[in-house]
Amino acid sequence: MRAPRTLSLIAMLALVLSGAAHAIEVGEVRIEGLDEEMTENVRVSLSLVQAQGRDVSFRRLAYMLREAENETREALEPFGFYDPEIRVEREESADRGTPVRVRIEVAPGEPVRVRHSSIAILGAGGEDRYLRRELDAFAPAPGAVFDHPTYESSKNRISRRLAQRGYFDADYSSRRVEVTRAEHAADVELVWTSGDRYDMGPLTFEQTPKEVVDTGLLERLVYWEEGDYYHQGRLDRLRTSLQRLDYFSSISIDPQPENAVDRRVPIEVTLTPAPRKVQTAGLSYGTDSGAGFRLGEERRYVNRRGHKALAQIDWAQRRKTATLQYRIPAFAWLDGWYTVSLQGADEQTDYIDTRRLELVGSRSGQFNERLNLVASVHALRERWAYVEENGDDATVEPDYRYATFLYPSLRAEYVDVDDRLFPRDGIGGTLTLRSGLEGAGSDASFAQLHARATWYRGIGERNRLIVRGEVGTTWTDALVAMPPSLRFYAGGDRSIRGYDWREVGPRIGDFAVGAKNVTTGSVEFEHYFQNSFGFAVFVDSGSAYDDSPDWHTGVGAGVRWASPVGPLRFDIARGLDDPDSPFTLHLDIGASF
Repeated sequence: MRAPRTLSLIAMLALVLSGAAHAIEVGEVRIEGLDEEMTENVRVSLSLVQAQGRDVSFRRLAYMLREAENETREALEPFGFYDPEIRVEREESADRGTPVRVRIEVAPGEPVRVRHSSIAILGAGGEDRYLRRELDAFAPAPGAVFDHPTYESSKNRISRRLAQRGYFDADYSSRRVEVTRAEHAADVELVWTSGDRYDMGPLTFEQTPKEVVDTGLLERLVYWEEGDYYHQGRLDRLRTSLQRLDYFSSISIDPQPENAVDRRVPIEVTLTPAPRKVQTAGLSYGTDSGAGFRLGEERRYVNRRGHKALAQIDWAQRRKTATLQYRIPAFAWLDGWYTVSLQGADEQTDYIDTRRLELVGSRSGQFNERLNLVASVHALRERWAYVEENGDDATVEPDYRYATFLYPSLRAEYVDVDDRLFPRDGIGGTLTLRSGLEGAGSDASFAQLHARATWYRGIGERNRLIVRGEVGTTWTDALVAMPPSLRFYAGGDRSIRGYDWREVGPRIGDFAVGAKNVTTGSVEFEHYFQNSFGFAVFVDSGSAYDDSPDWHTGVGAGVRWASPVGPLRFDIARGLDDPDSPFTLHLDIGASF
């Protein structure tokens, strides 16, 4: 394996002696025999690659060819390969004016594996069960390839966890790795001395440049007592609670172990208030609703007690809504809000004429980092008439139906994903229960359950599998008395693509009237390129029905963009249940959670 390299160097020496004053351009450098990650690490380590496209002297070229073997060898060590076979060849060209091309052929050989591993924490931290889990998970484990990035990552993770759990005096008492090249073995010894654990000290809030809400309100978000053991997770939870308030444009939480007294860490929270008013305006257009506009204003903080208010109007040619909402912080039991909202809606489309007024009082609470609960009471008054039943004569007064319902509702929202903006692993969903009694404020007795769930799984680095399901059912003996807003529908962007919004289900003429039950499901596969753009293929199926389902299936494809503010999805789909079914277009913007 050494002879070709020796011959190459002799040839280069002859070139140097015969034309030291001349220069030559460095061209392609080809690396063979390695996987993508190792190839890239070798490439960024080579002087030859850094000189590509430039003219160098023959002396400099000979030096870089000699160094290429050492540079390649060092670039492979982080991956556990300490004894590779490397051949560096300068490829000759018939045209003396062309750039010089170099081929580096590598046989990585047998990797170095961990033979012995001694990982420990001395002191109080050694008894901490969470830190012991980190020790048990240390990688690379005995028998595994001694991969430097994995080793450094494990080492740094334990050091961070020591600090996160309050062991601010922790330091290494032993840190040693011995590699025996001849035996392809590595012996690892890592020992920390933890010192004593610190506790949570006094916490202070500062709102700058001015105070917009009472500090006492914010103090109710602090769920620990001074003197409890220190844990960074408590500060992270406080940060999340403050962010959800939407009072502040920036939040800084600064633990100061260097100022600790009796091992109690003081914590300073600095808050910059966000603008008090948030005003929104925009134009809209929908095939059913027509052209329209949207206006809204939210007061992030109405008073120093942290109350919020919202007013919003969505005004279109055939569909109009107006919403008023008032929220009061509810921190005595779980982070959440007391909310009162009033919404009026008027819809006059090709198939329905309806008006609705709904008053809702609710209490929301963040039960834990994954589960949010909302309990509410609804007072609903609705009037509706189907155009198909009343004919096209505009002079005839529609035969309106009226409904009044007073009912409680419980909604659970569960999200356990790795990234809420663009999840690659996890599951999220909602479960809603609501029920009303005839004679107790409702025109009919009913109970309703509605559940949605979405499961995500990353496949490799650039693929994602998404499985979605929905089930809803209504128990009632008076479905005819149920208003449109309390019925189920299927079809559209987040239901069954290939069918228009609310197209699938019981109908009067060409228009859906809502159903007692709904069942839908979807399987979607996405592939992304390096620039965050990708494509998707999918199959959706389901039905909205009263007695037995009439299954409808749609298939399609689409483009995807993982934008910084959330995913954008554009799909084209077609229903399979009618040979003459047209293609439908679907646009969906924003995160799923």
